[in-house]
Amino acid sequence: MNIPPGSFIGTGPAKDYAGGYIQRVDTKTGEVRTLYTHCGEKRLSSPNDIVFDTLGGFYFTDFGKKLHHARDFGGLYYASMDGRSITELSYPVQSPNGVGLSPDGKVIYVADTEASRLWAFDIEAPGVVKKHPFPSPNGGRLVCGLPGYQRFDSLAVQANGDICVATLIGGCITVVSPSGSYKQVKVPDVYPTNICFGGADLKTAYITLSSSGQLGVMTWPEAGLKLNF
Repeated sequence: MNIPPGSFIGTGPAKDYAGGYIQRVDTKTGEVRTLYTHCGEKRLSSPNDIVFDTLGGFYFTDFGKKLHHARDFGGLYYASMDGRSITELSYPVQSPNGVGLSPDGKVIYVADTEASRLWAFDIEAPGVVKKHPFPSPNGGRLVCGLPGYQRFDSLAVQANGDICVATLIGGCITVVSPSGSYKQVKVPDVYPTNICFGGADLKTAYITLSSSGQLGVMTWPEAGLKLNF
């Protein structure tokens, strides 16, 4: 992958790039098992973020791949943790990145990086989503889009249902309500790339600050949603 001078974004795959995959790591033994390299005949490109439902299945985004003069688009998938089943839920999505479930498990949210849009997919059954017709470009419904040049990265959901999206260029966390209204919380870095919640009350936000290569910690006004796994 080449990174032009003065740029934060690489272009083109590494010389040894052969595609993406989902792996399962046993933290006790160190054993690594590759679960998925393909969905059907389609090779995974750059699996990105992942969230588990209450049944142990997981939704994940495949970001796609930036090539020198083209782009491999991404998608949204659902898979079992045993490596036996994978389903494509939405394709193509321009640049799907962060992914998270609503508190009731009925909606899966996807942050689209280059479009700075937050999409929602209504879940009808585990691994089955309702497809919205044209003009939706990917079958999802648009929750929020940001003005100007800002880019969405990873996300985390609050216990009250609001979605916190790390926002590049804007240097903030964009907190989006399910109805689409939003506010932004500034952080000391133009490239916050991820956020998660911890602490006894889940009101401690851990934020990756990628321009400076640091992990930031701050008290958050709302509790984060406890993850299923």
